[in-house]
Amino acid sequence: MNDHLRHASCQCGKVKFEAKDDPIVTAVCYCDDCQASGEMLQALPNSSNVLEEDKGTSYLAYRDDRWICVLGKDLLKVYKQKDKSPTTRFVATCCNSTMYLKYMRGHWVSTYRERFVSENLPMIEMRTNTRFRTSQIPIPQDAPSYNRFPIKLFWKFFQRVSTWPAVNNFLGKLCCRKLAVAHLLILI
Repeated sequence: MNDHLRHASCQCGKVKFEAKDDPIVTAVCYCDDCQASGEMLQALPNSSNVLEEDKGTSYLAYRDDRWICVLGKDLLKVYKQKDKSPTTRFVATCCNSTMYLKYMRGHWVSTYRERFVSENLPMIEMRTNTRFRTSQIPIPQDAPSYNRFPIKLFWKFFQRVSTWPAVNNFLGKLCCRKLAVAHLLILI
């Protein structure tokens, strides 16, 4: 990790976030939920683009504890595509800028690439859920494309979770217990 900050802002600057260190992954998602939500949010008055030209949504995924609102938290509004959807999108109401997506069961946030004011953003690592693409524009060849969420993506999420002190401590204790039991079995 680089231990540096990236800054994200809504269009008018009343809502600001900081993202610490490198993202877990940088990806473009083409799932039906991202495309439908992108169209819904882009229809808000004066909103900024959420979808790329080919209907993909470009994200930088950060651990929850690495994405912090530093200004305007009270201006964020929740949007869901469906009431029971596991994803929630947060929009700055001051200028209708879509800021990030939170997956209910996940330990990360997917931050919209367009919201970052930094020029040194990492390159896109993968394009996911291309089976749902509705665009006739050819898929950009800047990163590998996958029909679904690839195993590589889940591996990246697991690797970052295992670096959390609490998780690392738990895994260490679990490993020590297994070694102790194995040692006892050998002695018996």
